[in-house]
Amino acid sequence: MTAALALGDDALVLSHRLGEWAGHAPVLEEEVALANIALDLLGQARLLLSMAGDEDELAYLREERAFRNVQLVEQPNGDFAHTIARQLYFSAYQRPLYEQLASGGSVFAGLAAKAVKEVAYHQDHAEHWTLRLGDGTDESHDRMQRGVDALWRFTGELFEPVEGLEIDWRSLRSDWLESVSAVLDRATLTLPTGPQSGAWTAGAGRQGIHTEPFGRMIAEMQHLHRSHPGASW
Repeated sequence: MTAALALGDDALVLSHRLGEWAGHAPVLEEEVALANIALDLLGQARLLLSMAGDEDELAYLREERAFRNVQLVEQPNGDFAHTIARQLYFSAYQRPLYEQLASGGSVFAGLAAKAVKEVAYHQDHAEHWTLRLGDGTDESHDRMQRGVDALWRFTGELFEPVEGLEIDWRSLRSDWLESVSAVLDRATLTLPTGPQSGAWTAGAGRQGIHTEPFGRMIAEMQHLHRSHPGASW
């Protein structure tokens, strides 16, 4: 199922990226918060991938070009502000997406109704830190702005229609832009303009074309499973 694979891969890959903060988060409270968000996403990924096939095989035995996640979620963590910018963009998209799915009659309705509550926390967490960093010191403001600018070109792919998802994509994009713009404005940050504002956007992850860091991430994520095929724990 194309849609289940796309949504499941988004959640799986972002979960792994957030899990990379274990032992490296700036404070213990954030270590716990990021781990909890990662676990929420992993739970979503398991349900979605199980709708498309064997979840373990799909996670650990596919080649890079077989993954269908958007390129945004595979971007390296960078500094903490970079991670928060990525989380702001993605959670502000995932929440209205799941709200639409939960209100419809698709096979994703039940999953989406549960997941939207989790994503509401993810979005609140990202907005809190965007405001705190953007309207903080000169250094935190500059780092947050750099993260917002660097990842903007990956956001266009979020709104490309996915086969099997009955979504009002124009409305979804409008809701996302309104939400993100309001947060950036409150955080004294500037909405990216110029080439990054939409004249050119990156993104072909849904077609299996990924950025260079993704290959290294997948190799790390799949290493143990591939090293011990058929092992049980």
